Amino acid sequence: MQNWRGFCLSLVALVVAIGTSVSSPAYADSGFIRMSVVKGGWFIGAHGGSGTLIFHGRRYPLSIGGVDAGLVFGLSETEFHGRVSRIRTASDVAGVYGAGGAGAAVVLGARVIALTNNKGALLELEGRQVGLIANLDLSGLVISLR
Repeated sequence: MQNWRGFCLSLVALVVAIGTSVSSPAYADSGFIRMSVVKGGWFIGAHGGSGTLIFHGRRYPLSIGGVDAGLVFGLSETEFHGRVSRIRTASDVAGVYGAGGAGAAVVLGARVIALTNNKGALLELEGRQVGLIANLDLSGLVISLR
């Protein structure tokens, strides 16, 4: 009887362990991203550029575009680099990111930003901004794989 009880407990433990491993959420991964974005405007602005996602040792080219609504005066270029997390595939980076921001650059400035898209991808970026610009705006950033 003791052997049967031990066997049943072991079997239940094995079933629970297998069930837990099968039903656990998929593992989200991370990668690195670099992008160059040119931003300009007079009251309403726009930005565009290109970049590269490095994910699982592969490089994926990116296109960046968007519109700024609010107060935007001037022109600048920002070289961003950072980390992208909470992605399962490279295509999870593609999507629409929204942000509110304020900043200024007179010849040289710095930017730090964290953005999330509708797929849950999190971009944590920092960069160097060159140009003459002042902004207080809401931005929509669209990233797509090329």
